[in-house]
Amino acid sequence: MNTIEEYRSFLAQVRKETGIEAFAADEDGLVSLDIDGRYTLNLQFVERTGKVLCFIELVQLPPDPPAAVYRDLLAGGLFGRDTAGGYFALEPETGTVVYNYFFDFDLIRRDVDEFTATLEKILQLCDIWRERIQSGESLPETVSGAPEPDNHIIHV
Repeated sequence: MNTIEEYRSFLAQVRKETGIEAFAADEDGLVSLDIDGRYTLNLQFVERTGKVLCFIELVQLPPDPPAAVYRDLLAGGLFGRDTAGGYFALEPETGTVVYNYFFDFDLIRRDVDEFTATLEKILQLCDIWRERIQSGESLPETVSGAPEPDNHIIHV
């Protein structure tokens, strides 16, 4: 079983490799990072399962979003279309779309570089979905998996 202390040790490696001091967990194992003023990337360690939940608020749905938005979010949730293994949730009170992804702690702790590269890919995927939701246009059929990393800057 993985412990919060092991998670904190992993985060220390992430801080060392990235130079980003904000990769530090609070007493409950939560890390929150501002991403370009566009997103807040959250990592929550779940000790009993050995998982790290990554969740990012993408965008608030417009008052009357086109049916294509709901259709694509549903296809992403049910079939994993263009989600890179993550899933979407809709916060009912605010209409905010949240992207969720579970990391297996045993796997990510083995390779900090791969972990940070995956976070970059997730952020790129969030950019695609955010644009798609804001524009109301259906996702192109060519989008699949997590795209190549973009030049996101994580701000402290």
